[in-house]
Amino acid sequence: MNVHEAIRARHSVRDFRSTPVPEESLARVLEAARLAPSSSNRQEWRFIVVRDEDRRRRLAVAANNQMFIAVAPVIIATVATEPDSIMTCGLPRYAVDCTIAIDHVTIAAVEEGLGTCWIGAFSQEKVRDILGVGPDCMVVTIMPLGYPTSDAVPAKSRKRLQDIVRYETYTP
Repeated sequence: MNVHEAIRARHSVRDFRSTPVPEESLARVLEAARLAPSSSNRQEWRFIVVRDEDRRRRLAVAANNQMFIAVAPVIIATVATEPDSIMTCGLPRYAVDCTIAIDHVTIAAVEEGLGTCWIGAFSQEKVRDILGVGPDCMVVTIMPLGYPTSDAVPAKSRKRLQDIVRYETYTP
């Protein structure tokens, strides 16, 4: 599978098999995150791998009772270690850097035959408590990882390229 095929096949998975994720597959997915670029190569992130069933269930509850999260055999939490750091352009570093790393995870997962779903609807305080993350860091996402129950790739509804691309200057 090439990168374009993986991008086309990637979709949010909310229905997982209980089949364990092999260590080798998990290592390749995490390696993709490790290799992601970051502002000034700071790599101000940590990735917490959660396999414990009770902890996965508590994370699902903390994510507004999205219980499908607990069904996945693995949850990867992405933690920004310097959430107050701002880039020259005015954006928080973590928002850009962690997003790039997480996207690497989603694409690498597809190549491994795994599915993911970016979860942003969760209680920061509850998830920090469950994972032992201090107040000086920020949990950016919790991402279930596992084998989808279906191999079908749903159709994607996307705007046309000419509707979203501008050349040289911005025009509405």
